[in-house]
Amino acid sequence: MAEEVAIIKTSQGGMVVKFWTDVAPKTVENFKKLAKQGFYDGTAFHRIVKGFMVQGGDPLTKDKQQEARWGTGDPGYKIKAEFNARPHVRGVLSMARSQDPDSAGSQFFICLADARFLDRQYTCFGELIEGDDVLGVIGDVSTGSSGGGERSRPLSRVGVESITIATRE
Repeated sequence: MAEEVAIIKTSQGGMVVKFWTDVAPKTVENFKKLAKQGFYDGTAFHRIVKGFMVQGGDPLTKDKQQEARWGTGDPGYKIKAEFNARPHVRGVLSMARSQDPDSAGSQFFICLADARFLDRQYTCFGELIEGDDVLGVIGDVSTGSSGGGERSRPLSRVGVESITIATRE
């Protein structure tokens, strides 16, 4: 049976994500819509926490002048959370958000390791089916201190060249 996947082309290589429409249909629909509009093209993974996750999807990362605000951008709207029973383990795609559970918009993260403490608190909506080696390379990029003191700011840009939606058998 054919299903849609996301092909994430980065400066470090490619990754392919399979969606979990059964547990997070509206989140998947939103991600696909943004990808099809080219929203993610030219963004970057702006937050890399070693042994935890890599985060991207902020439109402000397209502009180096906006670097102080990276991590705060969105598509101009928020979506409702779809917390579910799927576990946050390596390769899982999940929505980033602020304190408000219903504050996700476009930012997402991919787990580098098990992060079960996020289960049922963040909307996971897919998993990596290709490109685990690329995820590892991104996760190993050298980082420096970010605004909040967390060592998560990549010292070299990890660009998201494009995210395209394709059909796979």
